[in-house]
Amino acid sequence: MTNELFNHALAPMRIGRVRLRVRDLDAVAGFYQRVMGLEPVASADGRITLGHDGQGLLELVGDPAAAARDPRDAGLFHTAFLLPSRADLGRWLAHVIKSDIHLEGASDHIVSEAIYLSDPEGNGIEVYADRPMSRWRGGDGQIHMTTEPLDIPDLLAASPGTWDGFPKGGIIGHVHLQVGDTAQADGFYHGILGFDIASRYPGASFFGSGGYHHHLAGNIWNSRRAGARAAGAAGLESVEIILRDGTAEAGILERAAQAGAVVDTRGGASVLHDPWGTAIILRAA
Repeated sequence: MTNELFNHALAPMRIGRVRLRVRDLDAVAGFYQRVMGLEPVASADGRITLGHDGQGLLELVGDPAAAARDPRDAGLFHTAFLLPSRADLGRWLAHVIKSDIHLEGASDHIVSEAIYLSDPEGNGIEVYADRPMSRWRGGDGQIHMTTEPLDIPDLLAASPGTWDGFPKGGIIGHVHLQVGDTAQADGFYHGILGFDIASRYPGASFFGSGGYHHHLAGNIWNSRRAGARAAGAAGLESVEIILRDGTAEAGILERAAQAGAVVDTRGGASVLHDPWGTAIILRAA
């Protein structure tokens, strides 16, 4: 059994940038810089892209007139920042405890250890570190996830040193969505985009690529039967999917056409919208 961590660069599909529409650009951007250690990599026309080492991860679009996010709407459950190691996660946790940042939860999911919080406008955030792939699967060969209390003292004790900003190799590992119906989510994210259904949980589906426990997920815990979000509302606008093999895009577009999904090809990238209005941007690696 391997003790290696999952290599996202080898996955057929992985998460690129996430775009949020926010009402107070300065406050939200400052939060991600102060709490997550992200740095501005680009800014123009009321928007700012945050990331590290010149790589954009999170794009914020300022819109003071946007309707406030309704936690029952479809859209974002959380953006999940994957740190390269358990020690990085522990150092980040010590940083937010020292900074008196409000945390909403901390869980052991078997596949990962995760800590939860929200930005100033209620957009959920997960900060996590994966466990080795050898620990993901049960005796039946299937990926198993659960939600147990995180051993915080052990995590802190195993993490010497201090947090000095978002670490090299950190990425957005997955995006968890609120959807109106899990069967519809399966139809779009599995049926059209082609992600594997890596695992199921009551009221949620988890979609992975290349054997990962999940790059995307959709749950109905707060949003059962939700319809499409109003255009221009604050919250999640788009998720970028990076295709390792650019030829895979043709298959996605063919399945989209067969399902009657509209594809926008303006701007040099193919853009699909899930049943709740979130834009999915396809880009070749």
